[in-house]
Amino acid sequence: MSEISPAELGERSRVDDDVLVVDIRHEEEYDDWHIPDSVNVDVYDELADDRESARERLAALPEEKEIVTVCGAGIAAATATEILESTGYDARTLEDGMNGWSRVHRSAAVEADFDGTLVQVARPGKGCLSYVLVSDGDAAVFDPSHYLEEYEAILGEYDAELVGVFDTHAHADHVSGASELADRHGVPYYLHPKDALAIDATPVEDGQTVAVGQLDVEAVHTPGHSEGSVSFDVEGAALLTGDTLFHDSVGRVELGVEAGIEDSDVEGNAATLYESLQRLLDRPNDALVLPAHDPGSPEPPVTATLDEVRERNGDLGREREAFVRQLASDIPDHPPNFERVKRTNVGQESVPADELAELELGPNNCAAE
Repeated sequence: MSEISPAELGERSRVDDDVLVVDIRHEEEYDDWHIPDSVNVDVYDELADDRESARERLAALPEEKEIVTVCGAGIAAATATEILESTGYDARTLEDGMNGWSRVHRSAAVEADFDGTLVQVARPGKGCLSYVLVSDGDAAVFDPSHYLEEYEAILGEYDAELVGVFDTHAHADHVSGASELADRHGVPYYLHPKDALAIDATPVEDGQTVAVGQLDVEAVHTPGHSEGSVSFDVEGAALLTGDTLFHDSVGRVELGVEAGIEDSDVEGNAATLYESLQRLLDRPNDALVLPAHDPGSPEPPVTATLDEVRERNGDLGREREAFVRQLASDIPDHPPNFERVKRTNVGQESVPADELAELELGPNNCAAE
């Protein structure tokens, strides 16, 4: 039985129409979270109990395509690949399944109006976006995943020295690699005190400016999604908005409360978020809005100007009372394991390295809608 690595599939899926990803998980799991452009053939139970039935259903797949089978961890999908190969298909199994897909990272430079380079790092399996800012030989990393080799490679590519690592907030959908990356390089890890509950971090406060080469990075305290949420303004040209402001939505307001790490209430958080958004909307209209997530499978660079976001984001057009009512009452599904992830990122829990990948499995659900 042959396998394909997540990285190879990530590259092939961008350029090769001859590959068809077949997800054999239950339909509800597929609907919740899947690889873009994949198809669902729910034969998960049949593969264990009735292989002939599974064979008949898989036989409807197009013979001219190279098939890549996927499940949660790659085990059941391997059986599907064996069946497909035995009937003449060119088939492989995605190594580690959706677990492996969540490790894929892609990067591209963002065209920003300042004297430096901003690289956006997208993690399509999680909908996560992080950033590497480079100026005059110095670099800063914002909202990194715990797959630190991705950021080390970019630092090497630009021959840049890391001078700081920033988190816009304590994330609820993935475990941050910021503290470890900062420790590895002996540089500050910047996190707002309201989110650094039990973790060693350099406090970043509203209005504080940190130099990265020739560029100034201004911290704008924008609480609401979390009490310590911060947006970072790079020279008025780029706004790294974390989970405060997305292109089509805004951050949800109940995760910290329900994880038991905030004393605030949901309605109060929604009102606070409304005020935070007004602060961001006062920034230059042509500033790029660069959030920490995109709910789809982002292909970098994912960008929009503040003016464009103002036009397309319906949440920004609501009056204060309607905004608070909507965010406090319409609660979408939670990110998987968000309580443990959130507690890990504020320093209240430690997760063994071999459990991190499984802990993060699942869709990104950090937007309010």
